[in-house]
Amino acid sequence: MKRLVVITAGLSQPSSTRLLADRLAAAAAREIGPDTEVRVVELRDHAHAVTDHLLTGFPAPAIKDVLDAVAAADAVIAVSPIFNASYSGLFKSFFDLLGDDALTDKPILLGATGGTARHSLALEHALRPMFTYLHAVVAPTAVFAATEDWATGGDATLHRRIDRAGRELADLVGRRPSPVVADPFALTTTFDALLSGQGRAVQNDLRL
Repeated sequence: MKRLVVITAGLSQPSSTRLLADRLAAAAAREIGPDTEVRVVELRDHAHAVTDHLLTGFPAPAIKDVLDAVAAADAVIAVSPIFNASYSGLFKSFFDLLGDDALTDKPILLGATGGTARHSLALEHALRPMFTYLHAVVAPTAVFAATEDWATGGDATLHRRIDRAGRELADLVGRRPSPVVADPFALTTTFDALLSGQGRAVQNDLRL
């Protein structure tokens, strides 16, 4: 089974950002395979928890579960609305919470939404550099959807871009083994070794 986590930072309901995220997820899952497990995370539902984590350094259980899911995912789809020629503050704040190596070598598909096509460059000058800095492997095709793209004429073009991006992400997933996330509470040695080590420590203390 391959695990696909979809992060969408839309602020309204219904949201064109969520709509684009769902279509990207469907295209990617179709290409990756029938056993793909898809989890969609609406960041608006975790906005307070994201802020609290930034302020305190301690994650609430719900946001920790999301962060762990991203770290364990075989691929991530990240979609943000574009404000002032860049990703949203909520989108950036969430990815600031990830561990240093959480996205290293992980396949990422980028998407964004905006009122007009002139915002599409934000994918290349804002989102892609951020994920490159985080050492992710970003799919070549990033998908931007403007308001007119949801109209009848533009939808066919958008659909082709979504399909191409889904194929590219599936290809990246196929080249990479599933990530193994270390359990911080897992024992790194046996009880016998611990006991024998403790016994030697006691003998040393007696000699002193």
